[in-house]
Amino acid sequence: MAPRRNGSLRYLFEDFTFDTERRELHRGAYVVPITPQVFDLLDYLIRNRERVVSKDDLVSAVWNGRIVSDAALTTRLNAARNAIGDSGETQCLIKTLPRKGFRFVGEVQEDVDHKAKPVGSAALSDSTTRTQATAPRLSIVVLPFANLSDDGQDYFVDGMTENLTTDLSSIRGSFVIGRHTAFTYKGKAVDLKQIGRELNVRYALEGSVQRNGNRLRVNVQLVDAETGNHLWAERFDKLVADLFELQDEIVARLANTLETQLIEAEARRAERSPHPNSMDLYFQGMAWFNKGPTPDHMARARSFFQRAIALDPGSVEALVGLAYVDGMSFSLTDDQVAGFADAETALTKALSLAPDNALAHMLLGCTEICTNRVAQGIAECERALQLNRNLADAHATIGAAKILIGRAAETETHVKEALRLSPRDSGVYRWLHWMGLAKLMIGADAEAVAWLRRSLETNRNNPLAHFHLGAALVLIQELNEARAAIQEGLTLDPTFTIRRMRRMSDHPTFRAEGKRIRDGMRRAGVPEG
Repeated sequence: MAPRRNGSLRYLFEDFTFDTERRELHRGAYVVPITPQVFDLLDYLIRNRERVVSKDDLVSAVWNGRIVSDAALTTRLNAARNAIGDSGETQCLIKTLPRKGFRFVGEVQEDVDHKAKPVGSAALSDSTTRTQATAPRLSIVVLPFANLSDDGQDYFVDGMTENLTTDLSSIRGSFVIGRHTAFTYKGKAVDLKQIGRELNVRYALEGSVQRNGNRLRVNVQLVDAETGNHLWAERFDKLVADLFELQDEIVARLANTLETQLIEAEARRAERSPHPNSMDLYFQGMAWFNKGPTPDHMARARSFFQRAIALDPGSVEALVGLAYVDGMSFSLTDDQVAGFADAETALTKALSLAPDNALAHMLLGCTEICTNRVAQGIAECERALQLNRNLADAHATIGAAKILIGRAAETETHVKEALRLSPRDSGVYRWLHWMGLAKLMIGADAEAVAWLRRSLETNRNNPLAHFHLGAALVLIQELNEARAAIQEGLTLDPTFTIRRMRRMSDHPTFRAEGKRIRDGMRRAGVPEG
């Protein structure tokens, strides 16, 4: 039995129109297929969006009080989420509150006095205008890449577009237009601002692929679909060996780079918001985090994440962000045990809300690795890679873990895999730093200097990399340069001391090499503390 209706009513949220008279769900100009029972479930959640509804409420309203298993209810909820582009991980629209119930948390506009009419391109012109201002965050369409070669390999170019669409969908909180809709624009001269209005997305990605002999060139550009401004562009030139292996590599690189670019774009938007919500604050926190682990950057990032959690205690993104800060700040504070404990608490809560959050699993692995539980930590990172094959940071973190158990010679393989997947990642400076540390651990001091310099060329806002570089320079007898490196590190973190370099592992090789590195830091001018 369907929920009781109070007259003709349409609800507008994100880029959807929920028409209770016609019993139809529209996304832009397209009808979204939906079963009657799932429609009724959505109807009840939207009408009662001001409160948390229990399982019993849903069963009474949608199933007329019949006995319904938890599995059946979960299946219908997942179907409702899929229909509106939500997921059990992001929960941007339908939020599950453990042991309490469910609530529709999306921003909804009611259109009570509309005239019933077909919801097509022309009929939607008014509602498109109304909803364009509220295009979903991280909403993007990947337009079919153009094949600039007359080689009959459209299948390869289309496959790249499809795979990139799939991989971008794994970005936390993203809303990616499906491939079937995106491919309706294939081969057409398009106005990206018009596409933004039609699909109600904030961003559009377009690109081209050209093959010349044994080389392949891929050009891509990210465009603000509201203004038409270009936000980012990249070109890949690669030798062709295995076409499909090459396709996987390029797609992974694009997906990882785009995640950083989209977060920066959302952070800039959030800065202009007079009333930021938890996601606005999360994006601003991540923008500060990505600048590098100085005390100021981490304090600013932590402040944004804490404000986001204050607004929404169940914000998985903000909980993970806070854990990121606590884990990265281990060298910025004397009380490192408390920092890792706080990170683990936040991650445990995040994973209770979103068990398949790959980044949360990876960060839990980091916390375990840094608290002398290396085997558990590596297993968590491997779990993260099962959930998100493109999570390059997990590969690099496994490499860092090997340092702590006397297997630093293996670190390079893991870091190079991370660099292959995401060479322009915001975390590259960390991975290069870990490579430098691994080289120090195996006594390859000149190589360590080269890797640490590469790390600092990528991002100079990493005090610990300056201190490790100073130690490495001492060990190759470059004392003046070593002292300069230490002074640059102390400028970023004036409170750093040798005492902060606490032992993270009891492995004898790690302890012996750690002592050698600390001695190098002392000789270069790091205070004892």
